[in-house]
Amino acid sequence: MTNYIMIQGTASNSGKSILTAALCRIFFNEGRRVCPFKSQNMSNNSFVTADGLEIGRAQAMQAEAACIAPRVEFNPVLLKPTGNQSSQVIILGKAVGVMSAMDYHNGYSLKAFDSVKIAINRLAAEFDTIVIEGAGSPAEVNLKSNDISNMRVAKYLNAPVILVADIDRGGALAALVGTLELLDEDERDLVKGLVINKFRGDVNLFLPAVDFLESKTGKPVLGIIPHIENLGIDDEDSVALESKIATGGDINIAVIRLNKISNFTDFDSLANEPDVNLFYTKNPAELAAADLIIIPGSKNTSEDLIWLKENNFVAQILNKSVIGICGGFQMLGRKIFDPNQTESKYTELDGLNLLPIETTFAAEKFTRQVKVDADFEFCGSHICAKNLEGYEIHSGVTAADKIVSAGNIFGTYIHGIFDNDKFRRQIINAIRITKNLEPLESTRNLRAERQKNYERLAKIVRENLNMDLLRKIICAGKFTALKK
Repeated sequence: MTNYIMIQGTASNSGKSILTAALCRIFFNEGRRVCPFKSQNMSNNSFVTADGLEIGRAQAMQAEAACIAPRVEFNPVLLKPTGNQSSQVIILGKAVGVMSAMDYHNGYSLKAFDSVKIAINRLAAEFDTIVIEGAGSPAEVNLKSNDISNMRVAKYLNAPVILVADIDRGGALAALVGTLELLDEDERDLVKGLVINKFRGDVNLFLPAVDFLESKTGKPVLGIIPHIENLGIDDEDSVALESKIATGGDINIAVIRLNKISNFTDFDSLANEPDVNLFYTKNPAELAAADLIIIPGSKNTSEDLIWLKENNFVAQILNKSVIGICGGFQMLGRKIFDPNQTESKYTELDGLNLLPIETTFAAEKFTRQVKVDADFEFCGSHICAKNLEGYEIHSGVTAADKIVSAGNIFGTYIHGIFDNDKFRRQIINAIRITKNLEPLESTRNLRAERQKNYERLAKIVRENLNMDLLRKIICAGKFTALKK
C-alpha cells in the first residue's frame, strides 16, 4: 500500500520543486521508501539517467534528496522549448519529435498521459511514499482541459493536494484564494492544505493573515516556510536566473545568457566557490570585466550562434579565455552543418573558429552518462584529472575528443563537468595564475555539501510545517490499485 501527496503551486517558481525535495528527504529519514514524481516537466534543464534516458534536472535533484538513483519514471513527459512556440517532446526518456504548442495541447498531451499512468503504476509497485510535484498553476483555465501536470494527476490518483504560494513576489493571499476559486468543486475538494513559502520577517505579524485564509477558504495553513538563503540546491528552470546575484571574488566568470539557454545548473558549483564571482549576462559590454567567459548549452545552437553574432558578443569573446559546454562547444568550432534544417533555415553556419572542430546535426539524439580523464593545456596550465563524471545530451555529431582545447579555449559536451571537485579547482586556478594570483587548494566535496544542504532544507521545512497534520492528510490518501 502506497501513500502519496501532491504539491501544487499558485504560479511557476513558487517553490514546488524545493518543497518536494524537502519532503523526499524528510520521509527518507523516517525510513520510508520514498520517490519524487512529476508527470510533465517543461524545462531545458535536463539530466540523463544511468540507462541513457532524459528527465528533468529537478527530478534528478529530488531523487538525490530521496537517496535513490534518478530514473525515467520520475518524469515520464519532458517538454524542452525550442522557440517559435514549439518544444521537443520526450516520452519516457526518448525524444519523439518537435511539436507546436497548439498541436501538443490540442491532441498529443492526452495521449502522453498514458505514459504518465504507466510510470506511476511502476512506482506504486515499488515505493511506499510518492511525493508528486505539479507544474505552473492548476488554475490556467485556458489549458486545463488538456493539462496532464496538475489536477488530472490528482484526480486520477485521488491524491491529496497541498497548494503553495510564494509570498516573496507579493500577492500570496490573493493567489491562494483566487486559485481555489478558479478550481472546479471536485478539484477544490482535493486541496487539503495551504503553504506560504519564502517568508521574510516576523512571522507573528502574518498570523492574522493565516486566520483570514483558513476562514475564507476552509483549508488549514500547514506552515509558513522561511526564505532560505544560499540553499545550494538546483533550481528548476531559467526563471530562477533572475534572482542569481553575483558575489565578490578574485575571479570574474561571465555566463552568456543565451536566448535558448539549457542546463544552466552546470555552473552552480563554480558560483559557489569562495574566490569566484559568477554572473549571467545578455549585455556584451559586461563581458569586459570577465576573466573567463562561458558559452553554455543551448536548445537551439544555430539560432543562439546567430544571436551572438548579431548582438556584438564576438569581439569580446575573441579577446578572452572561453569555455563552451555542449551547444557552446559547437559554437566554438569552425562550422555547423544542418542539412535537414532541424534548428534553423540555415544548412551551414560559420562558427566562432576558436576550436578545430565541425558539427553536423543529425536525427539521432545522444543521451548518456560518461566518465573520462582530462589531460590538456588551458591558459598555460596543465589540466589533469581522472574519472570525471558527467552526462551528454546533444543531437550534433562532432568528430572530436570528449574535451577539446586550444590555448585559452576549451570545449566539451559533458554537462556536470564542473561538479568534479579537483577539475573545477584546476580550471579556476588556471585563471588565477593568469592574474598573478596564488592557486588555491581543492578543499570542497560537492557531493557531501549537497547532502548537508538536503538535511538543512529538511530541518527547516520540518520545523515550519505541521508534519502531524500532513501525515494525517497523506494517510487519508492511500491506494492499493490504480485505474487503467
